[in-house]
Amino acid sequence: MRNAETVLGVIRERGRRGLPLTGIYRQLFNPELFLHAYAKLARNRGAMTPGVTAETVDGMCLAGIQAIIARLRYERYRWSPVRRIYIAKKRSRKRRPLGLPTWSDKLLQEVIRSILEAYYEPQLSDHCHGFRPGRGCHTALTEIRRTWKGVVWFIEGDIAQCFDSLDHGVLMSILREKIQDNRFLRVIENLLKAGYLEQWVYHATLSGAPQGGVVSPILSNIYLDRLDQYVEQVLLPRYTTGKVRRHNRAYTRQQAKAARLESWGCHTEARACRRQMRMLPSGDPQEPGYRRLRYVRYADDVLLGFTGPRSEAVAIKHQLGNFLREQLRLTLSEEKTLITHGRTEAARFLGYDLLVFHADHKLDKAGRRVINGKIGLRVPRDVVQAKSQPYKRHGKPIHRAEMAHDTVFSIMAHYQQGYRGLVEYYRMAYNLIALDELHRVMEQSLTMTLANKLKTRVSNIYDRYRHTIQTPDGPRKVLKVIVPREGRRPLVAQWGGIPLKWRASAALDDRPNPIWNGRNELLARLLADTCELCGARGDMAVHHVRALADLQQRGRAARPAWMTQMAARQRKTLVVCAACHHNIHAGRAQRSTHGRTRTLESRMS
Repeated sequence: MRNAETVLGVIRERGRRGLPLTGIYRQLFNPELFLHAYAKLARNRGAMTPGVTAETVDGMCLAGIQAIIARLRYERYRWSPVRRIYIAKKRSRKRRPLGLPTWSDKLLQEVIRSILEAYYEPQLSDHCHGFRPGRGCHTALTEIRRTWKGVVWFIEGDIAQCFDSLDHGVLMSILREKIQDNRFLRVIENLLKAGYLEQWVYHATLSGAPQGGVVSPILSNIYLDRLDQYVEQVLLPRYTTGKVRRHNRAYTRQQAKAARLESWGCHTEARACRRQMRMLPSGDPQEPGYRRLRYVRYADDVLLGFTGPRSEAVAIKHQLGNFLREQLRLTLSEEKTLITHGRTEAARFLGYDLLVFHADHKLDKAGRRVINGKIGLRVPRDVVQAKSQPYKRHGKPIHRAEMAHDTVFSIMAHYQQGYRGLVEYYRMAYNLIALDELHRVMEQSLTMTLANKLKTRVSNIYDRYRHTIQTPDGPRKVLKVIVPREGRRPLVAQWGGIPLKWRASAALDDRPNPIWNGRNELLARLLADTCELCGARGDMAVHHVRALADLQQRGRAARPAWMTQMAARQRKTLVVCAACHHNIHAGRAQRSTHGRTRTLESRMS
């Protein structure tokens, strides 16, 4: 049986060469692909969240993979409806539906996703940045910043309820163009029609990709690739004309006048003339033969940059809406699809404000204007206010009473982690210093939270935890807590020391960690076929816990052997035999303490 990397490599090569995908259904019988999928999904916290059944990643075993393959071999696999819950939308009172599949469905979806990604990834547009390996929010923003110079209008495309509105017929017709395997297509079609349970009432899914489904992102990219092709093959050639702008006559006259004045020795008048030149564009902004159109897409967020009159920008918006409605059966929201003038207003894309710089006084050493027409990325003011709000009450910083029972180490680490993530995401913003206000609010909230926990004054918190550290930008004052550990390096958490320094090459890698060589430590332990508790050999299962914190035993009772071993290894998994796994969940893993026995159960949900 070929390993997963070899199989996916062959599929990827067929995709790169544009060859149809045939006989792919039999690859679903390869257990190596399921092990590859398990190694990736096991790290996710959602793997411990049940769907419509109690099945989770806990208890994962090779026998379970073989059972799935057996049902696929005889085409007896049936998708379970997803359990639907609702999560809050950012900056909105509305809620977004989220589907929770069963563990077996997640595993099979990940196998299908890896196959589809390997085949379609080489064929997707370079303008698409969402849900793709090696791409993300920062690659999309970098493309805009580097290549969109001179843009006048931003067209912010908003597809109304995009993922809930994907037409199943259109999606299947797109897949049939390249995939020539009806059994494989039938599995995907059955997945789309599996339905969902809300308040334990079944609802059919007549459109849309399954929300929360592992395979949904790649299916949406395959669907919206039709939009990318339309923009690239129709709109970009139509609205990209002319090589260079013709010279602006007013600018040329001023340039000639300045040259004459210098030749006559009137240097003061010549300098005044050149200052007037800097107030004029060197090219003719009204030239009818010069147009430029730029395009980028991240998931369902579409942004176009246009150089030309507003009337043509409106025409582009209408053509985009007509294509989505007629070809993809999607709707472009009229209220949220905005046309923004780049120099007077800011467009919002991926959480950044985008604007076009214009400053005639910004000159290089040769006296040339260097900033005009370039794209600026800015931290929105409302983002800073929204991020500060959880740490404030009535406009002033407050302590967070809900963290009073956490340790000092975890409180400080929590504050630092939240602040660092925001700074790293907005590292490309030229006004990154705007986050200094958030830093001030969070620091006051942190010290007040620690003072409330330790029943002391804020000034004592600074005296106790203040340190000076050396950074590449010089010494910095921080708050630091050190937790010594016998025989091991101490745990260190600190607040501060993160410079608000702009970096154009920022790259926040939002991809999952790759699995090198198709194997990782967890798979090696599972395939070793040896119980890590009793040493028995046979069919093994993997016991999972949600977090290492679940292994912290409260009270005086000693921890059971399985908990002690997982805590010592700093692992959320333990490979055990069926008997040991049953005993763990039955609470029969016992240890004697003070002449008594105490039964402990794992904390599962």
